[in-house]
Amino acid sequence: MRALLQRVSRAAVNVAGVDVGRIDHGLLVLLGLDKHDNRDVADRMIDKLLAYRLFADAEGRLNRNVADVAGGVLLVSQFTLSADTRKGLRPSFSSAMPPARARELYDYTLDALHRRYSPVESGQFGADMQVALINDGPVTFLLEVHGD
Repeated sequence: MRALLQRVSRAAVNVAGVDVGRIDHGLLVLLGLDKHDNRDVADRMIDKLLAYRLFADAEGRLNRNVADVAGGVLLVSQFTLSADTRKGLRPSFSSAMPPARARELYDYTLDALHRRYSPVESGQFGADMQVALINDGPVTFLLEVHGD
């Protein structure tokens, strides 16, 4: 499982002209699901992204997590994060989770995130989404969690 975390001043997801998710200061999380991911991997990813320190403390060091700064989390499914780009000039999606299983695991991840933290907003799985953001810093990290 891959999560691209972006520290944002604000972010929004629009589907067919309608905002479906919006946050102010916080984290935009683009989530890629690989075919071997499962609920355990999702739970560990949630632990990691909620604890990850990418907000500055009083000395300007990245020592604070999203809860420390009372930030929002905007979770967006991002199929292309599962691409294998090691060879050639065209991405391979052979390692990506099939859509039906991916929807189920994304929904589980979103529900688990809602149970653990607030505020949480989301995109719409499988939709053609327009994502607007102001990356604060810019600060962007790629987190990866794999099954044991």
